[in-house]
This record gives sequence, C-alpha cells and structure tokens, in this order.
Amino acid sequence: MSAEFSKIAVAIALPQAGALVNTYLILPEVRGWYQRLVCKLFLPMDFAFPLAWSTLHAGAGYASYLVWKDGGGFSGSAKGPLILYGTQLTLNWAWTLIFFKLRSFKWSFVESLAAVVATGATGFAFSKVNKMAGYLFIPYFAGCLYFSMLNFDFYHTKQERNLFGQATVEEIKEE
Repeated sequence: MSAEFSKIAVAIALPQAGALVNTYLILPEVRGWYQRLVCKLFLPMDFAFPLAWSTLHAGAGYASYLVWKDGGGFSGSAKGPLILYGTQLTLNWAWTLIFFKLRSFKWSFVESLAAVVATGATGFAFSKVNKMAGYLFIPYFAGCLYFSMLNFDFYHTKQERNLFGQATVEEIKEE
C-alpha cells in the first residue's frame, strides 16, 4: 500500500512542483503590474488562483497516475497519453513565463490555445486508457479554456487601451 501511495503522491506532486517554481519566478509581476490590469470578464479574487490550480493540478496528476498504472507505464499503452500529458504540462508552465515575464498578451494567448488543444487531446487520450482519468481531465480542460479566455480579454483590452490613449502594456513594462 505505501509503495502505491508514493506513486500517487509523485504523480500529484509533479504538476504542483512546476506551478510552485513558476509562482516563485513571477511573484514580482503578480504583485506589480498584474494588479493594475483591467478585465472585462469575471476575474476571480487573487486567493482563488492558487486554490483552483492546486485542485486542478491534483486531479490531472492523479489522472496521470491512473493512466500510468492501467496502461503499463511508458512501455505500454500509456506511453502516448503520458507524452501528451508532459507536453501539455510544459505548455501550461511556459504560458506563465510568456504572460508574466515577457508580458506578451498576444503570444501568451496563442500559446494558451496550443495548451488548451494539448490538454483536450490529453484528456481524450487518457479516457481511452482509463475512463476516470478522462473524467478527471474535464475540469482541468475547462480551467485551461477559461484562463485562455481571460488571456484573450487582456490582449483585447490592450488593443482598446491603445485606441483610447490609456496606458499600454509597453508603458507598464517601462516601470
């Protein structure tokens, strides 16, 4: 039982570890210019982001464990879905740096679309190996899609600010 528990813990910890590293890297931006952005969509309160993503990552991590276990690991039918999983994790982690560090709303939005597609493909591939794993990916996919829409709103708002002579992202960068 303890060996199985440690495998589950590692699977759940992997996406959390990437998120923690990213949080450390972007904290100055989150506390700085990000606080001044305007969003036309529903933007959750700051404390909700880590709670939501921790929960979503835990579900995705557990789903990866189920696929790894039922699909024979990297030498069985789980190999392709797990590679997709690694791809979408990498894309999700990269988005954070593109958005916050590069402050590129356009390219972070484009990247977020790739992440959404990869996340959807991962959920679909997971469901072929383990139905529950596929179901666990539905809220994760929905979260990625929602945050992609928020990203588009930030990108679109930037364009409106340019039209109305308000502060642009480039001006915010100069701080």
